[in-house]
Order: sequence, then C-alpha cells, then structure tokens
Amino acid sequence: MKTRPEKLSKHTTKDGYEYLTKRTLVSKAQSAGKIAAKNAMNIMGYIVTVQDGWVVKRYEDGKIEQLQQLEQL
Repeated sequence: MKTRPEKLSKHTTKDGYEYLTKRTLVSKAQSAGKIAAKNAMNIMGYIVTVQDGWVVKRYEDGKIEQLQQLEQL
C-alpha cells in the first residue's frame, strides 16, 4: 500500500507542486545557522564570525579576539 509523502510546505501550486517562499527559506537558513554555530561552539569551544568590520573569534567564556579587519570596498 502506498502512503502519501509528508507534506514539506503549506504552499502548493494548482497542479500539486509544493514550493518555498523566500520568507520561509530565509527563516530556515537563519535557524540552521544558529544551530550550527551552537554545535560548533560546543565542540570546538569557539566560533569565527564577523562583527563590526572585523573577523573575530568568539570563545565560550565570552572572550572575543579580533583576527583581521575587513577591507572596505
């Protein structure tokens, strides 16, 4: 017996194809990025990110180390 696949999106075209909106896509990408950063912090003890025009290394204890200033274009 065939089962219907789980619906991935609440948005469906007239011919039955599901699609993502830009809002949904951005929201899911941001959420995934936050989860990945949290996991990296737990595993490595730090993450590298950009803050105020600098590439910085953020440590678990809250310490921030400036690595390199970004060039202005």
